[in-house]
This record gives sequence, C-alpha cells and structure tokens, in this order.
Amino acid sequence: MDLDVFVSAHRAEWDRLDALLRRRRRLNGAEADELVALYQRAATHLSLVRSSAPDPQLTGRLSQLVARARNAVTGTRRSSWRDVTRFLTQGFPAAVYRSRHWWVPTALVSTAIAVLLGWWIGAHPEVQSTIAAPAELRSLTRPGGEYETYYSSHPAASFAAQVWTNNAQAAAMCLVLGIFLGIPVLWILLQNMLNLGVGIGLMSSAGRLDTFLGLILPHGLLELTAVFVAAGTGLRLGWTLIDPGPRSRRTALAEEGRAALGMAIGLALVLFVSGAIEGFVTPSGLPTWARIGIGIAAELAFLTYVYVLGGRAARSGATGDVEEAERSATLPTAA
Repeated sequence: MDLDVFVSAHRAEWDRLDALLRRRRRLNGAEADELVALYQRAATHLSLVRSSAPDPQLTGRLSQLVARARNAVTGTRRSSWRDVTRFLTQGFPAAVYRSRHWWVPTALVSTAIAVLLGWWIGAHPEVQSTIAAPAELRSLTRPGGEYETYYSSHPAASFAAQVWTNNAQAAAMCLVLGIFLGIPVLWILLQNMLNLGVGIGLMSSAGRLDTFLGLILPHGLLELTAVFVAAGTGLRLGWTLIDPGPRSRRTALAEEGRAALGMAIGLALVLFVSGAIEGFVTPSGLPTWARIGIGIAAELAFLTYVYVLGGRAARSGATGDVEEAERSATLPTAA
C-alpha cells in the first residue's frame, strides 16, 4: 500500500467525520446517516492501515477517530446489573466450559502426580529425611501437630481472607503467564502438586492419612478445581500463540485474552467460596463426614453450573469474550 496515496484519497472523509463529531447541535437524519457511513469506512481504513502499513501516527489518529465515532453511534455504555447477571450466567460458565478439554486433563494429570509423589514420599523414609529432621516431621504429623493447627491458627475471617488472596493470585498468575507458551503455568502447577504430595506422603507414613484428607477435602476440591481451570486456560492461551487456528494471531490472542481476564474475575468468586469453607468449615467442630460432604456439595454445584449453564451458553454462541459491539473492528481473515 502506498500510504501517501491512501491518505490523500481518504483524508476528506476523515475530516468530514471529525467535523460531524465536533458538531455541538443535534445532527439531523441525513447527517446521522452520513456519520454512521463514515464511521464504518474509517473502521475499515484503520484495519487496512494496521495490517498493510502500520504507521504509528496514522494508526493513532484513526484509532482515536474511530473510538470517538463509535461512542457517538452507540452512545456511552454503562455497566449495569444486567451485565453482571449475563457474566455470571453466560460469559463465565461458557468460558470455563469451552476450555474443559484443557483443564480436565490438567486436573487428572496433576492429581495423579500428587498421588504418586505422596506414595513415593510415604514409602521411602530416606526421602522423608531430606524434607525435614525426624523431630520436625513428628511436629508436623502428630495429633494436634502443625498440619492440624494450621487451619485454626488464626481467626476464621482473617484466615479465609488470606487464603482467598493467595489462591486468587496463583490463579491470576496461571492465566496471565500462559502467554509465555504455558511454561510458567507448568511450574506453578508442579509447586502446588509437590506441596500436596508432601502432605499426603508424610501423613500417610504417620498412619494419619484419613485425618489429612478430612482436613484437605472440604475446601480442596473446589480450590484445586479453580486452580486447574486457571492452569488449563493459561495453557490454552499459550497454545493459541503457537496455533491460532483460522483467526489471525492478534485476533485470537485478543479474544482468548479477554475471555481469560473474565475468567480471572469469575475464579476469584469461586476461590472466595473455597476460602470461606477453609476458614469456617475445615477447622470447625463438625464431624469429618459433614465437612467432606460440604466440600463435595460445593464441587458438584460448581461442575453443574459449568456443564449445565455453561454448556447451554456455549451452544448458543457465548465464548466469555466481551459483547461484539464492544470489540475493535476487524477485517475478515481468509481460511
């Protein structure tokens, strides 16, 4: 594309659009129609410039012009409770459902690794000796030891808030760092599974695995599921960088990145529930079966939410991305 010729050919249209946008009086019908037509042309021109001759100055001018025109055509949009409802009933569950082919295998493989690590640590005393001294291991695993008192060492509300903050940060890191081909996500997963495997191994070697599971399962089922969803989505985002499919790489990353951002907000709500369970249910005086039952109920509720509401929303076209009217204008991409 000859940029000078392109600018000379379309400058008059851009100036006319700018003039219409600066009008202080209300536009009449013909002027409003002209504004819409010029906005559509300017959006097409912006896409052409970005793809064929990405001049920073011209791109900046057209981007600003198109944004102003979009606001004039669509009006200033304010978030409402309807948006929150749409996000919770369609956007978020659909995004989780669409990424199930990534986070379900991630969950299965990660859980298998944690169990194998736990078995290896529990069956080999020499491995346990590399983790801590015998006296420290007894302090961790004995009745009333650190594994048990950890969940009641702070006031419930404060502990729940701390747990929620830490887990939300871990989930957000999985989502954000997925762009680096998913490698940091694998490291975060490994660290989590190593911590879980150590707990399984040490408590099983002390003959107290049932106590450990009674402490970890009430909140751990939902908490780990949220981490697996975040990790699977991060891995999917990294794979999009390698194989964007029929979309351009920029478009694919933009769409999947916006969906991942929405999932970060949704998973923060899920982790808030698991943090509340960990802070108030896990250290409570309820029987073990009741505490585990609450954890199972929370996990089943989340899976039902994803597969029923999310599946229905995904089949109707929801992806977790923002509404089409709020996306940047793009040109069709040839398959």
